[in-house]
Amino acid sequence: MFTNKVAVVTGGAKGIGKAIAEEFRKAGAHVCVIDLLPNDYYVGDLADQTVLEDFARKVIEDYGHVDYLINNALPLMKGLDQCSYEEFNYALRVGVTAPFYLSKLFAPYFAPGASIVNISSSRDRMSQPQTESYTAAKGGISALTHALAVSLAGKARVNAIAPGWIDTDYTVYEGPDATQQPAVRVGNPMDIANMVLFLCSDKAGFITGENICIDGGMTRQMIYHNDFGWTLQGGNS
Repeated sequence: MFTNKVAVVTGGAKGIGKAIAEEFRKAGAHVCVIDLLPNDYYVGDLADQTVLEDFARKVIEDYGHVDYLINNALPLMKGLDQCSYEEFNYALRVGVTAPFYLSKLFAPYFAPGASIVNISSSRDRMSQPQTESYTAAKGGISALTHALAVSLAGKARVNAIAPGWIDTDYTVYEGPDATQQPAVRVGNPMDIANMVLFLCSDKAGFITGENICIDGGMTRQMIYHNDFGWTLQGGNS
């Protein structure tokens, strides 16, 4: 299905991004990873405009076109108390500006049937304290998704995936960590990678502008005191 297709994966050296890259390779695609961490294609900081331009230039020089762009790189997570102005902007450059700019740079080179998949988070609709930089970036990429889907109509389908709790070490949890989730387990990177490849396939040819939450049902579940092994600290039910 993906033989000789060209897949660009940001943040593809570890975790969810690595799983996505590996699944594309198994399916026969050429994979172009960009990450701060060592990898076999391009090491660089997605917050740097010149890095993005150089990376895009290399991809086009090597392959001439792009079939799939997976914007997965992880923004910085800091909150109101400790996040500086520079750190907040850095998170947005990695989490929102880089996906926008790579989409812009590759737009003239998208092959027929091209697809962009943005990795957002269930944090685009719910929060923990002190996570503003990450949450703002994920909210931004979720909104960017439907804007790009409209602007790129006829050139590329654009969708987002919003993961919930994904354990990148594939740990199998028992007890409340698992049972509090309607899917009765914690997620793993393959839960996301499988959806990425589906959204890039012809089977998803009528899906664009969507943000698909993959979180085991947690954002649909109300949890109160003494539910699923969770206890409100110092409070009453």
